[in-house]
Amino acid sequence: MANQAALFQSICALIFILITGLLSSVDKALAFAAGTIISILPNQIFALFAFRYAGASQLRLVTKSFSQGSKLKLAATVILFAIAFAGLKLEPLPVFAGFAIATVSYWLALFRQR
Repeated sequence: MANQAALFQSICALIFILITGLLSSVDKALAFAAGTIISILPNQIFALFAFRYAGASQLRLVTKSFSQGSKLKLAATVILFAIAFAGLKLEPLPVFAGFAIATVSYWLALFRQR
């Protein structure tokens, strides 16, 4: 389920990056792409931790891994935003737009699967 949502998120991100590149400048498309990466990469980190264990007998490990994944996701998101703005000096609006579209597309894919 999470794999399909991640695939949908990546496809939507790629489509919107291409549209941004065609309708705007390369700089805005790169900033938009950075925003989508800032959404996608931490989601994958979280999924790696959240779905590492399964089963009622491993409930403690599941809870601990889920907590670790959440913390790493937040830290990765903050670090990637810092790199985008302080390190790469990207324009904020396309970065936030890419982040928002990638995040919403993931939520919609999960909602659609239920």
